[in-house]
Amino acid sequence: MTNLPTNLTELQSDYAVFLPALSTFYALFVGRQRRGLLEYSETLKGSGNPYIEPSRIPKGLQHGVESLNWLAPEGLWQYKWSLHSAGHASLDLEKDQYREDMYRVRNKETSWLLGDSGGYQIGKGVWEGDWKDPNCPMAQKKRDGVLRWMDAYMDYGMILDIPAWVARSPEGAKASGVSTYEEAVAATNINNEYWMKHRTGACKFLNVLQGENFSQADDWYDQMKGYCDPVLYPDNHFNGWAMGGQYCADIHLSLKRVCAMMRDGLLEQGKHDVMHFLGTSKLEWAMVLTAIQRGVRKAHNPNFTITFDCASPFLAVSNGTQYSGYRLEHEGKWSYLMEPAPDDRALHTDTTPYDDYCSPLYENWMPSPLSQIMKVNDVCTYSPTCKNKIGEISKTSWDSFSYMLLMNHSCYQHLRSVQEGNRVFDEGIYPWQLADNKFTETLVKDVIAEIFTLDSYDAQIKMIDQYEKLWMRVTGTRGYVGKKTVNSSTQFFSLFEEVG
Repeated sequence: MTNLPTNLTELQSDYAVFLPALSTFYALFVGRQRRGLLEYSETLKGSGNPYIEPSRIPKGLQHGVESLNWLAPEGLWQYKWSLHSAGHASLDLEKDQYREDMYRVRNKETSWLLGDSGGYQIGKGVWEGDWKDPNCPMAQKKRDGVLRWMDAYMDYGMILDIPAWVARSPEGAKASGVSTYEEAVAATNINNEYWMKHRTGACKFLNVLQGENFSQADDWYDQMKGYCDPVLYPDNHFNGWAMGGQYCADIHLSLKRVCAMMRDGLLEQGKHDVMHFLGTSKLEWAMVLTAIQRGVRKAHNPNFTITFDCASPFLAVSNGTQYSGYRLEHEGKWSYLMEPAPDDRALHTDTTPYDDYCSPLYENWMPSPLSQIMKVNDVCTYSPTCKNKIGEISKTSWDSFSYMLLMNHSCYQHLRSVQEGNRVFDEGIYPWQLADNKFTETLVKDVIAEIFTLDSYDAQIKMIDQYEKLWMRVTGTRGYVGKKTVNSSTQFFSLFEEVG
């Protein structure tokens, strides 16, 4: 058994911070088990009936299901940071929600959560209402619910934006009453004004920037930047930025915007310390964001922190796959490795250690603290004749708890991929996307570092534009490559290198 690091918070160094986009499905197990066995306060008493029977839990998990909660000190491995979306949460604060205990009942001194606002749900037509109308009852109910939910449970939260791409979403445009870019901006302004007026100060808020191209992104910033201005709003200005749309695909645009924020006094220490990049899964971007974070810290704001999120470890398992490792070859392609996980009812009595079973199957198998203590039949638990919870004999050998186990393993692997990628990048190992060796060796991180040493905004922009071809080497997260947009309908699998 290999001695693996278990306190990933301590290994974070000065890297940009990856936030696992915590799945509601995953958090449900923590809450249900707590309510069965534990007593967390006067009002949260255990029932004595465990949700997951002790015999179903791998024997090495000393604290049972709570061992799978990385936000708690009982976790098999710990990591301080995560993200959760209001779009997947109960916004009724008066109702006791055991499935949300993992983040509702936590120690805020040792954990940090960012709340996504649910703008995606508006864009997809899930949250109906005329969002252009500040008096629409349906929109107002969600608007108020999201704000109160964030104030109650999140450390930082994003304002409720209406994504610029809603006009390209037929169901979203119909359900939201927003069918143009201009209407998306106007509706977002309504939400911003509501946030400014009704926020309590319990949660710090990020001003969300959108735009599907440079022109829209510039216009959106010009219309929204005032909400972060301490001169205009000395007591309740927003506390940082969340970057959506084209920003998550284009280093060129992101660098120009960061420099503009510094020029405009909107990236100030103690006032605007956090910047989040939405849905950023490409491994190379972790190193790019670290380089930007370091540049801003050295030149302007020593507290500046970039965070980024994705749900890939959870989505991978929901597709019947697991992380098997990562590839960090010098001047090669960097990637997470995702492969089909064992799933065979014939394995229901197989007590082979999980790592021993997987190592011969996968060329680059890398263990996790959980895989080191699991047996094969901890995952493949159904016998050939065993019925699932709805009384059927399905093809899969997994029960619902199998998914949680593999999600924990895959989340650990994703985190270690990001941290190891940053570590070896600092040692001079880099993927081909982050260097141009055609004539001379030009590293993306060195160019970014130099940009932030320049003493004028004009000089910074000139240098950013000068290296346009270098930025174009770094593929975007959402189906974009630089300024070029391509079909992203299959983008999930573009985040991984599939094997077998």
